[in-house]
Amino acid sequence: MIAHKSLFQNCQSHPNLNTNLNMQTDKRTLLLPPCKINIGLNVVARRADGYHDLETVFYPVPLRDNLEFKISDDVTAPYTLATGGVPVAGDASDNLVVKVYMSLKKEFDLPPLDIYLYKHIPMGAGLGGGSSDAAIMMTGLNETFELGMSEAEMEQRMASFGADCAFFVKCRPAYATGIGDRLQPISLSLKGKHIVLVKPDVFVSTKEAYAQVVPKPADYPLIDAIAQPVTEWRRLVVNDFEASVFPNHPELTAIKQTLYDMGAQYAAMSGSGSTIFGLFDRPVPEAAEVFDKHFVFVKQFVK
Repeated sequence: MIAHKSLFQNCQSHPNLNTNLNMQTDKRTLLLPPCKINIGLNVVARRADGYHDLETVFYPVPLRDNLEFKISDDVTAPYTLATGGVPVAGDASDNLVVKVYMSLKKEFDLPPLDIYLYKHIPMGAGLGGGSSDAAIMMTGLNETFELGMSEAEMEQRMASFGADCAFFVKCRPAYATGIGDRLQPISLSLKGKHIVLVKPDVFVSTKEAYAQVVPKPADYPLIDAIAQPVTEWRRLVVNDFEASVFPNHPELTAIKQTLYDMGAQYAAMSGSGSTIFGLFDRPVPEAAEVFDKHFVFVKQFVK
């Protein structure tokens, strides 16, 4: 099991891990952006603009990055960005957290900031870590500097940064359509279930994920399927990308089967991968040992 030690001791020790905006202390704003899983993903049509219409369910998972910002003492630069944990590729100016800050700075009188991002959420995992960091940065700036944006306005703004970014503004279970940007709140609750996330060292490109997908309406509408007991999802809830991705990466197939062998009620790939998740009705302490060569996260949903 791969674990990462937080640089932000105040943030790490804060007791309420069920909130995205934690607290302001010593003029620092401390945030805990969560990740998400896709429960089902049906590619239903190809659009004239080259994108695809899909349907999926976004569900928040309490694997969290640490994000912190404070007003900088250096007024010669608009921001500084320090990162740690899971390596973050690219220049600071390309980071979505910075892009959100700079976009708001054009409209609001925001001061220069020192920004600290410690990544626990794996990159390229189908978990939306970067999207979450960006959305929680926006909600954090909105609250800290009293910008007065509503949730609806922030969702609209975040949609321009990525298809799943808007979800993380409210971070509540949602049925998503369009390219993943049209959100319908749903009452789905996995409270009491135990989740296992397994992320092997596998990268899946968007091109690869779509390679064998033939867009078509789902055999069983996803919005109806997720209303069934979790024990029924195995035969009803499908991720269309698995048909493209699994033949090229048999280790993903093996992880999914192992989760079922361990007693998972449902297991699937999240988004375009490469994270595989399993839902259990019992604690799963053995997961760290079973998947000791991969990143593993195990947690019980408390809400």
